[in-house]
Amino acid sequence: MSETLNERTGELALHGGVPARTTPWPAWPALDDETERIVLGALRSGRWAISEMHTGEELYERRFARAFADYHGVGHCIPTTSGTSALTIAFEGLGLSRGAEVLVPGLTWVACASAVAGAGLVPILVDVDPGTLCMSPEAAAAAVTPRTEAILLVHYAANTADLDAFMELSRRHGLALIEDCAQAHGAEYRGRPVGTYGAVGTYSMQESKVLTCGEGGAAVTADPALAGLMEQYRADGRVYTDDPAIGDPNLRDLGHVQGRNLCLSEIQAAVLLGRLRQLDAENERRRWTAARLDTFLGEIDAFSPIPLQDGCTKRTYYRYCIRVDDRVSPEEVETMRTELCAELAVTCEPLHDPLNDCTLYNPFGSPQKYDPELLGRLDPRKFDLPASLAAREQHLTLPHFLLLGGQRDVEVISDALRKIAAAHLL
Repeated sequence: MSETLNERTGELALHGGVPARTTPWPAWPALDDETERIVLGALRSGRWAISEMHTGEELYERRFARAFADYHGVGHCIPTTSGTSALTIAFEGLGLSRGAEVLVPGLTWVACASAVAGAGLVPILVDVDPGTLCMSPEAAAAAVTPRTEAILLVHYAANTADLDAFMELSRRHGLALIEDCAQAHGAEYRGRPVGTYGAVGTYSMQESKVLTCGEGGAAVTADPALAGLMEQYRADGRVYTDDPAIGDPNLRDLGHVQGRNLCLSEIQAAVLLGRLRQLDAENERRRWTAARLDTFLGEIDAFSPIPLQDGCTKRTYYRYCIRVDDRVSPEEVETMRTELCAELAVTCEPLHDPLNDCTLYNPFGSPQKYDPELLGRLDPRKFDLPASLAAREQHLTLPHFLLLGGQRDVEVISDALRKIAAAHLL
């Protein structure tokens, strides 16, 4: 006689049981009526690039830039083609010395290191705090040398970094502080938006981010001189035309610096303009779900949530991160991740590979891109990142759109984790 549904619900889906989730999750990217209306206006405008002629209507890109700057309480936002582009113009605008060292967390996306190296600078990989998973202030302080000119601080794993410590470190050594907020749109530290503590904050709007237009980015700053330089660096040395007449170019040649074309399109800007209006409500929904998952994890020995950084007053959940008990081997954690994907019918990615052992961070694969005198200093293998490796091997993550539902979704995720814990006798 075939087994009944009830007999199979306790068995893992990967091994023939019934998945914890059998219906679709909330759609991502999300599309609301207001965003669709704004994008349709951009499509019908007859101007899809900021480098084209003025139509009598303000650029959608400038409307988004103003809205995003206002959202952060700063004077300036420069939209870009990607988060990597935002980092690039930040480094160029800051005027760091060629070959200068930039402290970079060892556990983050590859672009944080590759953008540094691509700007003629040297990434110094710094280990993370094993609790918060953001760059360790103590490890960063130990990594400072006379060549260090900047800190690239990444707000990572639904946390903010210790901005008090890094602001003090940057002041003590005269270092530029850049905040990478690709995972932190809407996060706050001591009641103030992240991205506004350093000289510049950078954002990615790639499709997986909580604010997205498919591909895109932005840099925000309170410094008008820095904003002016970044504006040129992302538009081939051009800046916005002041009060253009209809038919005049929206950009005018200035050429105080050598830039390149890293401009966001009008269609992408329109998407962001609409989606920004939904960001706070969606983030609040994610926090609601995450708080209930935190409570559940507190009741089961196998898993625990990431502790909140002291000073972080508002989290943004790009991913919901789950620490697996230390009794579980890295190989078994990876098995659990595969099981979780099957239970929830979605891809649950691991944390990033530590940058000293990351397939994508390979400056020696394209040596022609770098100054031969700097290439030897770019070797990621010379850095020791034990906390980053341990974090990579001991955490599971859930994509943020799983947090956009309601109580039933909390129960589904909890059921899946409970099944996995039971299967591994935890």
